[in-house]
Amino acid sequence: MAEKIQSPAGTRERLLAAAERLLLTERYDEVSVRGICAAAGANPAAVHYHFGSKEALVVALLEDRLGELWDAPLTALAARSASVPEVVDAVIAPFVGLAADPVGRLHLRLLAQFVLGRPPLVWSRPWFRIDSWDGLAPRLGEGEGRRRWMLAFTLIMTRFGAAESQGSDLSTNAVATLRDFVVAGLTCPAGGNR
Repeated sequence: MAEKIQSPAGTRERLLAAAERLLLTERYDEVSVRGICAAAGANPAAVHYHFGSKEALVVALLEDRLGELWDAPLTALAARSASVPEVVDAVIAPFVGLAADPVGRLHLRLLAQFVLGRPPLVWSRPWFRIDSWDGLAPRLGEGEGRRRWMLAFTLIMTRFGAAESQGSDLSTNAVATLRDFVVAGLTCPAGGNR
């Protein structure tokens, strides 16, 4: 009987799923490339072949699992030059849903860890790259807009991606306060001496 050959797409998805399973119970630094390959039933070099590194695998995992939450809504809002509050709502709403689910919390924790604690990464999906946010705070110049969006994301990811955040302390009032604070930071006129 012939052995079934695994398709590259199938191996890639098995690697993503295995990494996700392992990261649910172990810290990123404790999960090895060899462990991911073994859990996926893949060749020990499969992570490097499909992704290049463990870090790139996690970037792909985050884009794969979270990208659809933002792609269509943010693209539509950008196309019609939506208001800053509308854009902030489209960013925060998926975070609320993710925080209520154990796998979602894993994704938020990894997203926070990878965006806040690592040197710049190579993201392929547009809404994971800061340059995609240019112009979404129209009253600010490009440089000021980027700085404020980066601060906004730092605040949002710190709040939702904290390992100790288990969803129970994300009350409606806390989320509304966070949203209002982010909107105020993005809409406040630029000015003053720097």
